[in-house]
Amino acid sequence: MKYLIVGLGNIGDEYRDTRHNIGFKILDALAEASNISFTTERYGDVAKMRVKNKQLVLLKPSTYMNLSGNAVRYWKEKEGIDLSHILVLVDDLALPFGAIRIKGQGSDAGHNGLKNIAQMLNTTAYARLRFGIGNEFPRGCQVDYVLGRFSADECEKLQARLDIAIDAIKTFCLAGIQNAMNSFNNK
Repeated sequence: MKYLIVGLGNIGDEYRDTRHNIGFKILDALAEASNISFTTERYGDVAKMRVKNKQLVLLKPSTYMNLSGNAVRYWKEKEGIDLSHILVLVDDLALPFGAIRIKGQGSDAGHNGLKNIAQMLNTTAYARLRFGIGNEFPRGCQVDYVLGRFSADECEKLQARLDIAIDAIKTFCLAGIQNAMNSFNNK
């Protein structure tokens, strides 16, 4: 069985290590832990790996966040991946730093990357892992916060939170969405 694991982010050095690029960061951590590397292919950087008997296609779209649906649709069709085997990794302002929420479907909650994926797939019935980035910013400074870098304190705690996100991805693929939700939501 194949799974498409999509980390959302923006390409370019100016966005590297920003809060908004946590999806890329999670996939980079998974690839490093699995001793694999990404290659640049159509619509993004792609890496393939196995977790037991499951094949995972890791995708970091090169289409910029707001057009991520093009890459997701292309790789879903190219690899013949069922909609229920797609997991999108995304930042979430509404969650405290490092908190994880997994859902099998839902609204885009104002996230333009999720909105574009729903438009291109013509459904909101795809799984997503929301990684909390907190909301410790003054009124009117949301964009600067999201496109800003993690604080020193957050950086110290980040690897442990990335490891939990990696475990959640593996659980999604090996045991299904319900088990992943039960095991990792509120963790």
